[in-house]
Amino acid sequence: MKLNRILSIALTLLLSMGIVSMAQAQKSVKLSDKQIEDIVKRSYQYVAMYNVNQKVAFDEEGMSTKGYNKGLKNTDLLDHTAEFIARPNNDTIYQAAMLDLRKDAVVFKFPAFDSKYVSLMTSGYDHYIEIPLSTVEGDFQEPKTVLFYTKRTEGYSGKKIEGIDEIFEMTGDFVSATLRVMPHANEPERFKRIVDQINSIKGMSLSEFLGKPAPEADKVNFPPYGKTDADIFENNLLEVMQFVFNHTTFDPNNELDRKVLEVYAPLGVVPGKQYDPETAVKIDGKKFREISIKVRDEQIAIMNDPKRMVPFLTLIFQPKGATGVGLDAMLFPSVVGPMGQPAKEAMYPAIVTEDGAPMNAQHDYVIRMTKDELPPANAFWSFTLYDAVNGFFIPNEHKKYSVGENGGMKLNDEGGIDIYIAAEKPAGVHDENWLPIERKDLGLNIILRIYAPDLKKMKTWKPPKAKMVKRASAI
Repeated sequence: MKLNRILSIALTLLLSMGIVSMAQAQKSVKLSDKQIEDIVKRSYQYVAMYNVNQKVAFDEEGMSTKGYNKGLKNTDLLDHTAEFIARPNNDTIYQAAMLDLRKDAVVFKFPAFDSKYVSLMTSGYDHYIEIPLSTVEGDFQEPKTVLFYTKRTEGYSGKKIEGIDEIFEMTGDFVSATLRVMPHANEPERFKRIVDQINSIKGMSLSEFLGKPAPEADKVNFPPYGKTDADIFENNLLEVMQFVFNHTTFDPNNELDRKVLEVYAPLGVVPGKQYDPETAVKIDGKKFREISIKVRDEQIAIMNDPKRMVPFLTLIFQPKGATGVGLDAMLFPSVVGPMGQPAKEAMYPAIVTEDGAPMNAQHDYVIRMTKDELPPANAFWSFTLYDAVNGFFIPNEHKKYSVGENGGMKLNDEGGIDIYIAAEKPAGVHDENWLPIERKDLGLNIILRIYAPDLKKMKTWKPPKAKMVKRASAI
């Protein structure tokens, strides 16, 4: 840290004296396509999560906390205006809090919940997922107070504090904490109780918990986030990664940590250094964007291939250090949809067409399941429709984006279900089982979420396939 500061001061003096020109100080690095692809793949988990967390904290549109150490209590299911993250869901209600853990630890008081599924999910910019509390583990049956901190939190190092039930060390200074609550939207009285429980959640600094004034956080100059991940890869990758490096805990014994630090060191990005646009290395942003899109499309292709998707079902969205989690297991979820949950909480098997062709809004489809073919969920399941590239809900006047216990569904007399993706509702089909589309050339994909899955049954259960059918009027 001191050496970097000395070098920076020395360079500034040389520049001001005319001994070193800006052209000499600001060098351009030539990288092969192979090198760029390796950097992109090792960066994606950080770029995707930086984009997601910053949008949740600051984006003026959609779901935003309007800053760090602020929360967003939400009692409505998301709709198509939610573009802060790829493939959001509207089968649970999100409660989001963005935490700045530099100056002080943060404390939350959670109530008991009258819901069959609730989970608390956290992640820093490194995209490792921690689930501090979940109904799968028996939590939320009684009130609980939890504390979050990081290695760099000033004035707190993990000691026990009276009144705090659980203490969690995060890997990053800037953390998202997302509470997922199944709202039982089709049970009005229960839904009202759950809304009241959501509104009783309390968040505060550790100082406030102890009856002291909250310390004032230092102002932060966050690098700009992008509308898409490709925007960061093109416009300000080194600036973002420098910021991430300075606010993330890296483990020298973790191979992924070592490798990402190794590929950035020649680019002048190392922990503890401050990014200076005047002296920073220049990279080919357009080439980085091009290759990031290539990597993105390759990962989306995996999502649409059940055989290639299967190995990821139990490896994605894991905590740091989990067995078997290599680069592929971090890259895939970072591209397809950041901020999901590990297998014991939820599984996301791919839904593809019978003939393997990509789904497109120029056609109508049906997904059929008998009673015995329904997903093996201990909590609940849902099918959600998205556009294939951006991963956003398909806009429609009915605000119908998913089929399931919260989005609405109707089982048939035999206990099975037929789910239609169609531009017009087929005759005889329940509104609840129809996912509307607009007839145009638009790639589609369906995400099946199985909450609290029966892991034993999941080993042999096969997800249904979408079958192309004739236009709705002819069904």
